Amino acid sequence: MATLVTGGTGFVGSNIIRALAQRGHEVVSLDLSPPDEMVLKFLEPWASQVSFSTGSILEPGDLKKAVEGQAIDKVVHAAVFTATREDIEKESSLSIVNINVVGTTNMLELAAGLPLRRFLYISSGAVYGEARGSEELLGEDVKLYPRTLYASTKYASELLTRRYGEMHGFPSVSVRLASPYGPMERITGHRAVMSVLYECTGKAARGEAIPVGDRSLGRDYTYVSDTAAGICQVLDAPTLSHDVYNITTGRKVTLGDVVDALREVRPGLEFYDDPAKVYGNLYPGYVRGILDGSRLYQDTGFQPVFDLSMGIADYMGWRDTAPFLD
Repeated sequence: MATLVTGGTGFVGSNIIRALAQRGHEVVSLDLSPPDEMVLKFLEPWASQVSFSTGSILEPGDLKKAVEGQAIDKVVHAAVFTATREDIEKESSLSIVNINVVGTTNMLELAAGLPLRRFLYISSGAVYGEARGSEELLGEDVKLYPRTLYASTKYASELLTRRYGEMHGFPSVSVRLASPYGPMERITGHRAVMSVLYECTGKAARGEAIPVGDRSLGRDYTYVSDTAAGICQVLDAPTLSHDVYNITTGRKVTLGDVVDALREVRPGLEFYDDPAKVYGNLYPGYVRGILDGSRLYQDTGFQPVFDLSMGIADYMGWRDTAPFLD
C-alpha cells in the first residue's frame, strides 16, 4: 500500500514525504513541479520508497494518472497556493480560489473512488485570523476569523474534506499548522512570502548582519520536522476522536528568542536595530494567538522534539550541507 502526497516537492510536502518514508511508507508524490536536485538530495536515503508524478490538481486526468497502478490507501493533500500578501491576493485571486478550493474538491473526488483508510488535508493556523490577542491560546473549537482569501479557502477546504468523508465513507481529517520553518523552505511559483526564520538563517548563512525590529513580537514557529512528524502521527493513528487538529509546539517564539538562538549557534553574527523592519516587512506575518496542541498530544501521544535552539542548529546545518544560501 502507498500514501499519495500532493505538493510533494514543496516546503512542507517534501518534509512530509521524508517523515513518511522514515516510518516505512511507500510514497507517491504529485506536484506541478518535478523534483529538482535539492528535493532528490533531501530524499536520497529513501529514494527507493518514493516515486514522483508531475501534474496539476486542477486536472482530473493528472490525478488519475498519478494513482494508476498504485495501491493508494492514504492521501495527504498539501498542495496549495500560499498567498499571504495582499498584493498577491489581489493579482491572483482566481488562481488562489481555484487551486485551494477546486483543487481540493478534485482530490476529494479522486478519494471517493479509492479504498482509503484516511484522507488528511493540510490546513493552516491562518483560519483563526488576526482579530485576537497575540497571547491567546487557540484551541480547535474557538470561533474562526478567516478574512483573507488564503485563510478562507483553507477553511472552506476543511469543510469540504469533512463532508466528502461523511458522504463517501472514508475517514477524513484536517490539520492546522502553526508557522513552520526549516529545510526546503524556498521561493516557488506558489510560495513567495518566506518566514522570519528563513530570512534570518539566510543572512546568517551568508555572513550578513541581520536587521531586527520589535523583538517582543512573535508567533508559534514550529520546526518543520516536528510539523511533519505530527502530520504522520495523525495520518497513521488507528482511530481519531476529532476531525481537526492543531500541529504546533504550543509555544510563542519572539524575534528576541530568534536572535538569542542564532547567537548561540553562530557566535560571530551581527545584529542591528532597525525600527523600519516591522513585523509585516522583513518579518512577514500578522499578530496571532498561539495554537493549542493539547488535543493532538492527548489523542495521538505526539510530542514535539525540537526547541528553538535545536531547530535553528539543525536548520543551519542543513543550509551548510545543502548548501542553500538564498
